[in-house]
Amino acid sequence: MGAGGRERIQEIRGWAAANPWAVDIGLALLVQAAMTIPFVVPRPPELEPATWPAYGLTTLMVVPLVWRRRAPMAVLLAILAASALYRLALEGPGQPLPYPGLVSVYTIAVLSSAWKRLVTGLLMLVAVPVSVWLNTRSARELAFSLFVFGAAYAFGRLTDARQTAHRIEAEQAASRERARIAREMHDILSHAVSLMIVQAEAGPLAVRAAPERAEAAFEAISATGRDAMVQLRRMLGLLRDEGTSDAPRDPQPGIGELPGLVERVRGGGLDVRYTTEGAVRPLPAATGATVFRIVQEALTNVVRHARAGSVSVRLGYRKGEVEVRVTDDGRGPRPGGSGGHGLVGVRERAAAHGGTASAGPGPGGRGFELRAVLPLDEREVRG
Repeated sequence: MGAGGRERIQEIRGWAAANPWAVDIGLALLVQAAMTIPFVVPRPPELEPATWPAYGLTTLMVVPLVWRRRAPMAVLLAILAASALYRLALEGPGQPLPYPGLVSVYTIAVLSSAWKRLVTGLLMLVAVPVSVWLNTRSARELAFSLFVFGAAYAFGRLTDARQTAHRIEAEQAASRERARIAREMHDILSHAVSLMIVQAEAGPLAVRAAPERAEAAFEAISATGRDAMVQLRRMLGLLRDEGTSDAPRDPQPGIGELPGLVERVRGGGLDVRYTTEGAVRPLPAATGATVFRIVQEALTNVVRHARAGSVSVRLGYRKGEVEVRVTDDGRGPRPGGSGGHGLVGVRERAAAHGGTASAGPGPGGRGFELRAVLPLDEREVRG
């Protein structure tokens, strides 16, 4: 099935969920149409003609289906009572299948609690044999009736299991999306606030020693704040209803924004070098966004914790993977440190793409190095 067909099915399901009364009325009309067929098909001459009162009783069996979701047990009892009256009081044409009863049992299997389903099962074990005894008293009809009611119940339980699985899947997807947005907002705020603090702390000294540097520091604070606001609006837009949100739907940052990120950090006084290795080529959007966020988090940690004078950002393009290395000359990892939430987020981002991330002392045991390797599908890269 194509994407258009799946979207159409989703639209129909959404409409049905929003209009349960309309669905149940439509189902009742469909069942009534099926039960009308024996009344319009010519009957053998030896049988009594079908009467309007008999047809009216079929309608009495069908009408309760309109309330099948609101009171499924009461609907089943009403259908059984109307069916008994049809059998005992009037001579009407028989039906190929007990449609209202099957729909009611199916609904109970989908919506009702375990004890109500148990009561329904016991009730049908009594009602079905009694109905067969009032009709043909044949073992064949008894076996067939038990089979179709059992099948209706089984289909109902399968539907309930499928709906439960879909609901759990949707909840898990929502949880993953919340976690993703939380990581994005952490990276945006942590990076922006860290740079703004560094620039603000350097501002008073620069005012006295080099006024032109103070002006640059304040401009860097302003630029960092504006960039953070743009990215936060983008993230918050994802939390709103798509139909009413006026938040910008810009793409996630990618490797094309890395030079700007490096320049903003460099504006805070840190010597940042950005280099690439291998044949530079476009990356899939999701991979590029992950690379950007990993570098952003690594530079944020350098600014906040490393007390470094310089840092190197290297992107290595290899066959089937891209490697990110961020190395500083600061004080290195703290003894017993876990890396904090930022590095945990880096590992989660890498793992989400089937990659790995590690952190530890830099070359020669000096400074600190963050390394992440993300696999690449060469077909996506070429595409």
